Amino acid sequence: MADGRLVIGTKMYSSWSLRGWLAVHLAGLNVEEVLIPLDGGRTNSVKDATPSGTVPYLEHQGAKVWESLAIVEYCAEFAPGLWPQDRVTRAAARSIASEMHAGFRALRQNMPMTILNSFPGQGATPEAMADIARIDAIWQDALAASGGPFLFGAEMGGADVMFAPVVCRFLTWRPAVSAASQSYMQAVRAHPLMQRWYAEAEREPKAWRLPHYEAPKA
Repeated sequence: MADGRLVIGTKMYSSWSLRGWLAVHLAGLNVEEVLIPLDGGRTNSVKDATPSGTVPYLEHQGAKVWESLAIVEYCAEFAPGLWPQDRVTRAAARSIASEMHAGFRALRQNMPMTILNSFPGQGATPEAMADIARIDAIWQDALAASGGPFLFGAEMGGADVMFAPVVCRFLTWRPAVSAASQSYMQAVRAHPLMQRWYAEAEREPKAWRLPHYEAPKA
């Protein structure tokens, strides 16, 4: 019997859902997955299912957590390895995770997550490219310090969870990034959980596809 449930949105598009889903699976929580198709806004079905009207939303052993970074922190109580053991390194990991959570609006607007599509070179506004340059620098610094293949070492952790949807975006829109970042993207994409997410996105009903995510902006 499951210990709770995780409410998420369409795997093709829902970047925030990917974060919660990865954290829950990396922590090994036993929860039922509730998948709600999205329409680009706060649907009534999501409003009815979650306190904030957004996804992801986790219920687990009496806890209710409705924010992706809070879900990562909750999962880390069961899997402390989601954050580095060293205090200084852990502070760096939490800082870049928080920066990702709160920022990079131009990237989000111009290069949305639409993981089964390929739009190389599209969406590259000056503002989006400035966001990408900052992300590339974050990744290079973390990888140089840790040795990779993930941001803080050999295993996918909380910071990688927060940046996983960015990897998805970069694989779709193909902006120019450093060789180190390209290798990092390959490591994230090859992770078994990411392979599973992509495979399950492919199996979603075609009726769930949203036209404004299925073509690049003019």
